[in-house]
Amino acid sequence: MFNLMSRRGMIAASAALMLAASAACQSIPATVDPSTSSIVPGEASALGFDPAKLDAIRTALNADVQSGKIPGAYLLIGRKGQVAFQQGFGVQGPGQTTPMSDETIFRIFSMTKPVVAVTAMTLVEEGKLNLDAPVSDYLPAFKDIKVWQKDGDPVPATKPMLIRHLMSHTSGIIYSFIQPQLPISKAWVAGGEQRQDLSAKDWSEQVVAKLPMAAEPGAAWNYSQGLDVLGGVIEKITGQTLEQAIRERVTGPLGMTDTGFIQPKDKAPRFAQSQKQDALYYDYTMDRVLFAGGGGLSSTAEDYLRFVHMLANDGEYRGVRILKPETVDLMMIDQTTAEVRGKGLFFPGAGMGFGLGVSLVIDDTKTKTTGNGTFSWNGIAGTEWWYDPKNDVFMVFLIQDRALLSEYQKKNRTWIYDALKK
Repeated sequence: MFNLMSRRGMIAASAALMLAASAACQSIPATVDPSTSSIVPGEASALGFDPAKLDAIRTALNADVQSGKIPGAYLLIGRKGQVAFQQGFGVQGPGQTTPMSDETIFRIFSMTKPVVAVTAMTLVEEGKLNLDAPVSDYLPAFKDIKVWQKDGDPVPATKPMLIRHLMSHTSGIIYSFIQPQLPISKAWVAGGEQRQDLSAKDWSEQVVAKLPMAAEPGAAWNYSQGLDVLGGVIEKITGQTLEQAIRERVTGPLGMTDTGFIQPKDKAPRFAQSQKQDALYYDYTMDRVLFAGGGGLSSTAEDYLRFVHMLANDGEYRGVRILKPETVDLMMIDQTTAEVRGKGLFFPGAGMGFGLGVSLVIDDTKTKTTGNGTFSWNGIAGTEWWYDPKNDVFMVFLIQDRALLSEYQKKNRTWIYDALKK
């Protein structure tokens, strides 16, 4: 299952064991200067892009703003560490006059997941977390999980749920909103899935561990709250809230000062808002008990690019190392098989696999755009990022409209690779 090529070549099986066994604690790294922008401008043509075709992207997004399709958007495209295209389009929300910019703060929803996965991998490096250990080693309530049956009568799982299952959406955990009409989804809602009054650790043990899994652990890919449960594991190991652990291990060292679960009220003038208000668009400033590892962060394009650059540069950004190169490589190994993808609801699509917290391109003859080894993920409100090591291309795109996520995913891939000179 785990023997596909990573972007740095075939990883020896011993690498995972070496990382898991390492007991040496990682020292807290220095902090990247937050006042020095992550956006380093480059000349588009020198970076291999056709300026005229980049202008066509600009024209298209401006047209979407002018037509009222979106109040605003932000797109950043780069290569070889430099930015060839960056622009805010329109304004931060309906009725606003503040232009969209790289400092606009967006709810990034599931773009939170890779940040949580990286936080967990710092614990793997320290020997505090084992990818192949049962979740129950850290959260004992998961020792007796049950699997949903067609007749609605769950039966005990025959295999343990492992930490790597949480990170690869193969744990059996679900999101009820993906297929809300299913009996198992209704059982999850009735069982307290949407509670917000517990910490990530307590929510994982008191709610999720008692709910029926959609499949045996490791058997099927279903998009899930596995990274939320991983947040609970992180809280248990560190003794910190997930917010504190992420800030200490990832966002703080990277200088991501505008990324967090709760935003200060004095940053409200920088918030992006959707023109289609509903319960999805939470209050950025609201105090909370549950820090949702699957989707609770907000961030800016400038901040998140720091995170993208760190992963693209083998775990280091501007001299601050978050992960070892071999740890990043482990994250980029496909955790799925054709059988696993076929048994679940696998919507990354043809030519895609899934690593530890990120989607992966494993056959670019099927994706037809991003190259093999591309890793990425998105957020339900239309936010997305990727890094393509084959072509050394990166992008960050931010809007606040869940109805347009799929449309702009397709458009951005077409636009960007059409502009990339062969």
